[in-house]
Amino acid sequence: MRSSFGPLLAALVSAGTVLAAQEQATAPLSVIEWLDTQDAVQATQPVQPEPSIASSSIVPRVTVKPLGDVAAQRVGLAPSAVTGLPETIWSASNGSSLAEAVKDLPDAPLPALQALITTLLLAEANPPNGDASAFDLARVDALVRLGALDPALALLEQTAVNRDSAHLRRYLDLSLIAGTEGGACTLAMQNPILSPAKAYEVFCAARAGDWDNAVLVLGTSRALGLIEPAMADALERFLDPELFEGEPPLPVPTAPDPLAFRLFEAIGTPIPTRGWPVAYANADLSPNAGWKAQLEAAERLAQRGALGDNRLLGLYTQRRPAASGGVWDRAAAVQRFETALTTGSPAAVSKTLPGAWRAMGDAGLQTVFAGLFADKLSELVLSGAAADRAFEMLLLSPAYETAATQFPARAMRRPVLSAIAAGVVPPGLSADGIEGAVIAAFSDATPDAQIVQLAQSDALGDALLQNIALAHEGSSGDVAQLTTGLATLRALGLEDVARRTALQVLLLKGTG
Repeated sequence: MRSSFGPLLAALVSAGTVLAAQEQATAPLSVIEWLDTQDAVQATQPVQPEPSIASSSIVPRVTVKPLGDVAAQRVGLAPSAVTGLPETIWSASNGSSLAEAVKDLPDAPLPALQALITTLLLAEANPPNGDASAFDLARVDALVRLGALDPALALLEQTAVNRDSAHLRRYLDLSLIAGTEGGACTLAMQNPILSPAKAYEVFCAARAGDWDNAVLVLGTSRALGLIEPAMADALERFLDPELFEGEPPLPVPTAPDPLAFRLFEAIGTPIPTRGWPVAYANADLSPNAGWKAQLEAAERLAQRGALGDNRLLGLYTQRRPAASGGVWDRAAAVQRFETALTTGSPAAVSKTLPGAWRAMGDAGLQTVFAGLFADKLSELVLSGAAADRAFEMLLLSPAYETAATQFPARAMRRPVLSAIAAGVVPPGLSADGIEGAVIAAFSDATPDAQIVQLAQSDALGDALLQNIALAHEGSSGDVAQLTTGLATLRALGLEDVARRTALQVLLLKGTG
């Protein structure tokens, strides 16, 4: 059974990407009508009584569609009440163009932008105007690239997996990676015309206990060249492992393949997931995997926001490290720090915090570490370097707005960070480089006119996708784009995302 993806949605909310919560923060620039009217529309809209008789004898135009066609439908896991996004974010855009925009989303952006991407991919909203199927598949594929396998499967299950070959192929592949291929195989066997390849037919027939049919299909397909020789070899060993006892193991596929991944596991030569796409790391979270494999998989997934922070912490502290180096050192550092924090001793915390912070930085997990421990750190009376680090960690956590009150002396010495956390730049505050670019974004910088115009034309989802790409380019070193990207996030109502992105740029990439 797949694990629950509830923690992913919980993390999405705590990351500050819920637009409905913006009322708690400094009001964004009102350039998008829905920001001011989304709560009032239904209350002010009178209910029109339905006329008792027709006002015209003209027969209305009726759209006819073949019964076999797949109708566009609402697809998503996070309703508007969770995301704060209007249900019309996609409806004014074409599904094909949205699919391309999703495919072009940046790889490994800052955590704040990553959380926004996840929000958009999971948002439940009205379908786009045309080619909704391509858009839905693009969303699924994007979630898979993040390693969010369970949400990707749940999203896919809302689509026409039993009526479209492309959807069924994705469903089979993702189910194979997750180890939950039973339902997908049943669908494939019930709809043979949609079967993506003969190799799947062989595997699913064998899995259902129809070994004779599996052998027949494999033999025929091999003879006709319908199955690649390497895949046929793996299927033969899967069907009759005793026949190949003592034979050398098969070479590992050079390209990631979900069916090969599951077959190699079944024949006793599992493929290491470390060199394969991050979605395969989910397989190593199984209790059957070794602790080191679980830790490495959890780190990979946490880096992409596809694993709950507490689950990573639980794996780090599961037992004492058996060796040193790499992930073992990180687990040991986190364990020492958590023990020190539990004692409530400022001296013990000050001694263990630097090592834990460096270790998490080596794995690119600073924001995860901050989210786990910043609140508890702020309760201690710290001084010196430990207080400096605790202040920065609080700024990287969801509670960033409290950093100035928790550490007033540090806030006075770091005026740019404090101003961004508050969302208000005081008169006279200036700086150069990245800090200057961030200050400008929260002062009087002009947002990207084309993106704002796109949002004003009811294509808010498309505008947000373009804004993410712009802000990512800015965070990668282009200070002009950084200013524009952050200013545009604010103009679109994403004040919290803008602040967290700016703080992450300053503290993780800049001179903060």
